[in-house]
Amino acid sequence: MFSIFHHSSSAKTSTHIGYSLMACLLTALLISAAARATENGGSVYPIGAETVLQGMMPGPHETGLYTFHLVYTANELDEGNGKPYPFDFKLRVFANAAKFEHNWGIPVFGGKWASTIGIPFLYEQLRVPTGPTTTEKYTKFGLGNVEVIPFGVTYNKGNWHWFYQGDFFPPGAPYTRGDTLNIGQHHLAAGPTGAFTYLAPKAAYEVSSKVDYIFNFKDGATEYRGGNELTWEYTAMHAVSKKAAAGINGYLYQQTTKDQLNGITVMNVDGIATNGFRGRDLAVGPEFRYFFGEHKAFAFKYTRDTLVQNKPRGNSFWFQLGIPLNFGKREQALSHPQPDQ
Repeated sequence: MFSIFHHSSSAKTSTHIGYSLMACLLTALLISAAARATENGGSVYPIGAETVLQGMMPGPHETGLYTFHLVYTANELDEGNGKPYPFDFKLRVFANAAKFEHNWGIPVFGGKWASTIGIPFLYEQLRVPTGPTTTEKYTKFGLGNVEVIPFGVTYNKGNWHWFYQGDFFPPGAPYTRGDTLNIGQHHLAAGPTGAFTYLAPKAAYEVSSKVDYIFNFKDGATEYRGGNELTWEYTAMHAVSKKAAAGINGYLYQQTTKDQLNGITVMNVDGIATNGFRGRDLAVGPEFRYFFGEHKAFAFKYTRDTLVQNKPRGNSFWFQLGIPLNFGKREQALSHPQPDQ
């Protein structure tokens, strides 16, 4: 590819061709590696979303509404060896999602039966260079992968809250051949999930954790099958007032099996096939949470990607809001409690 710059009779033409080829290559790599938007190296699950009291669910016969608002920025794509790919770009993802959780109040396995549905919408923007002073901009808006959880079991004993459930992710919006950007993943995925929260008396401090293992199935439109994924989201918070808490949050993402295209192992960003384009990311950053009204709360949080392989390295800015809807019979307060007044 780089021989173009040395063997062409026209420097201006060769430079334009070189930038065009590199732009096409980078676009393909980014479209296949963006963690929140694409197929290869991507995920049906919104990694990093569940770091606010993640082991808690609404009380029996209650419903909770939770909204998630994300701005993700990245200007670097890391190879399988963790080093940045040598080309400039700007990736921006804006996401808004609503999640509804309902506790049916029906005893199951010593806990209560609960169900969840999450509905995300994304706007993606990608800029890649096409010349020394010119860039190409691609944008797309659409529905992401809906999360459907018909069956989960939630528990509460003293200051401990925990649940386990089975997650299902139907294919996202239809795949459009020829489009530079396509929103979401276009295959079925499913897997087990478990989470816990320890909330000290008067919400003096909190420790929470959530683990997902996702099995990805083949995309019929592209014959691509992403590897299975392990995600661990963590939170540690300490009260700074009766209503506010501050601490750290983040996640570990590790792809455990290889990506395959038509049954053949997919190469890494750096062209090495042995890894199978397995993604890795350890994200960490601060979180601030505030309770207001009756059993309502909002949170601001930030994470920075570190130890990245075969994925963009960027920054995530989150705002989240939780509100009890209390449809049906009310038996107790929403499990997301607020500190004593």
